[in-house]
Amino acid sequence: MALTRLMEPLDIRHMRLKNRIMFPPMTTGYEARDGSITEQSINFYKRVAEGGAAYIVLGDVTPVSTISPTPKLVTDEQIPSFAALADALHAFDCKLGLQVFHPEYDTVAVAELFAKGDMAGARAKLHHDMAHYVNEVTEERLGEILDSITALARRATAAGADAIEVHGDRLVGSLCSPLINERTDGYGGGFEGRTRFAREVVRAIRAGSPDICIDYKLPIITEDPQLGRGGLFIDEAVTLARLLVEDGVDTFHVGQANHTGNLNDTIPAMGTRPDCFMERYSRQVKEAVDVPVSTVGAIPTAAEAERLIAEGACDYVGLGRPILCDPDYANKVAAGQEDLIRPCILCNHGCTDAIASRRFISCVLNAENGYEYHRTITPADSPRRIAVVGGGPAGMEAARVAALRGHDVTLFEQADRLGGQLIIASVPPRKDRMMTAVRWYERALAAAGATVALGRRVDAAELAAAGFDQVIVAVGGRNAVPPIPGADGPQVMDAWQVLAGAQRPTGRIVVIGGGMVGAETAEYLAQDEGNRVTIVEMAGQVAAEESQTIRPVMMEDFLDHDVTVLVNTRVDRIEPGRVEATQTVNPPAPAGRPGAAPAAFDTAPLEAAGIPVTLVGDCNGRAADINRAVDEGYLAVVAA
Repeated sequence: MALTRLMEPLDIRHMRLKNRIMFPPMTTGYEARDGSITEQSINFYKRVAEGGAAYIVLGDVTPVSTISPTPKLVTDEQIPSFAALADALHAFDCKLGLQVFHPEYDTVAVAELFAKGDMAGARAKLHHDMAHYVNEVTEERLGEILDSITALARRATAAGADAIEVHGDRLVGSLCSPLINERTDGYGGGFEGRTRFAREVVRAIRAGSPDICIDYKLPIITEDPQLGRGGLFIDEAVTLARLLVEDGVDTFHVGQANHTGNLNDTIPAMGTRPDCFMERYSRQVKEAVDVPVSTVGAIPTAAEAERLIAEGACDYVGLGRPILCDPDYANKVAAGQEDLIRPCILCNHGCTDAIASRRFISCVLNAENGYEYHRTITPADSPRRIAVVGGGPAGMEAARVAALRGHDVTLFEQADRLGGQLIIASVPPRKDRMMTAVRWYERALAAAGATVALGRRVDAAELAAAGFDQVIVAVGGRNAVPPIPGADGPQVMDAWQVLAGAQRPTGRIVVIGGGMVGAETAEYLAQDEGNRVTIVEMAGQVAAEESQTIRPVMMEDFLDHDVTVLVNTRVDRIEPGRVEATQTVNPPAPAGRPGAAPAAFDTAPLEAAGIPVTLVGDCNGRAADINRAVDEGYLAVVAA
């Protein structure tokens, strides 16, 4: 089915979008320390523009100097770097928006404390302000912030930006919020006072740039369950939207309100919120205003994006994580190749966790994030016959990239299907979306021209005799049995076999090891009403490798299913009907990833024959999560 609505142009004020696909504001971490736009940042957004997106909004651009690691447009000297970004996007007929925001702290006071070297004082001030600044900031200071926004608008125009998006959350949303704003002056009280600053921000932008398109991120405090504190409940949000149109807003971006303390509420991981969870809210806003409306929030496929537009929920869609995963998203839709769009699995490991830990943003399935135009798939100078052994994520990625480079590729997998550890990773609660990546790899390998041989166990001697020019070994790992007395008893089962469905314990169950495999196995087994599950972990916490957006959900599920979690605890002995353990103090950190060991593959015959061998993923002796597996699979071929 042709996705015609997604590819239709859209006029917003004087800004014409070539299609209905927007890359919404995301914190990337690519900017320079002073907030200027770096080459890495330009390359990242340029790649998104080259992939066909019509509108990119640069997230969290501050009009004042802050300690926050975000873009800043504070001085005229920074204009050229923003202009270089605008020029890079315009070369692909992609529009640039800058999302203006002010954080919820006294940027001047905190910066002064840092400058004096008073780190403790700065952190204490920052912690205090995040809870109280919205109610303590003076009207005079709010006026100064408005002046800085007017100056930013002037600089944005000089840089060639097409739009400015108001970040309706953060300070603006906190002032709007009936749950946060406790002021009794002209910026508090009822709806009119609470929304006064939001309206003044729009007017300040218009004063600095009379003709620029004004976008407004309208954060909604959603209900059932209630999530978010900054922003407005939907009835007040609709009223504000009508008023903002009068003030000069040209388009709205309807999203989840923040200030919850958990990024999962705004950027939800797989299985934690319904797909398209902002649909009903964006529909209500669209029905109330006569300007275009976009929305965002776990839009799983291009077909669903098309449906949202066709059914009147929005006029265009924000696709952040999906485009991070596949920057060619829009071009593939235009070419009728939506089945080849690499699907975001909503794992939050590369993107949201990076935002929370101040690392640069990436996607576990996209090895090129942050290295755009440095890591590229180009035709090989000398095509070769390449064998890839193992059909897990590392092997599938290596085979895909090798085939795209023009090599003659055969992927050998001893099982009857591709996926490797992704298959068992998809079994625990909420994780079934992992299999969408496997199904995509199946399609992508076929499209690239790779030969896939399932149910084929091969060894190095066979590969050497077959005349391959290069072999990439990606045979994965195996579950490591800890050296505990009694671990070979008949009542002891293998977690990997349990997740694969080959074994099924019941009753009172002890899971030894609370790493990812152990924690997920425990959660999976706890779903059966008759099971009583206990996790025993030597370290100080379980599921330490899990996304920080998912871990709280897992912990809540443990509580709901009465899972006992024993940390700082060492298992000493396993006996029939009994596990002996000792509580420890400051236990040693486990070496590598708990529960995994490299699978064996004898490469000697290949080495003797002079055939280059590369080990990728778990089998190379360095335990690999999906991110490292994909990265190593990619680099095994691109670096060759």
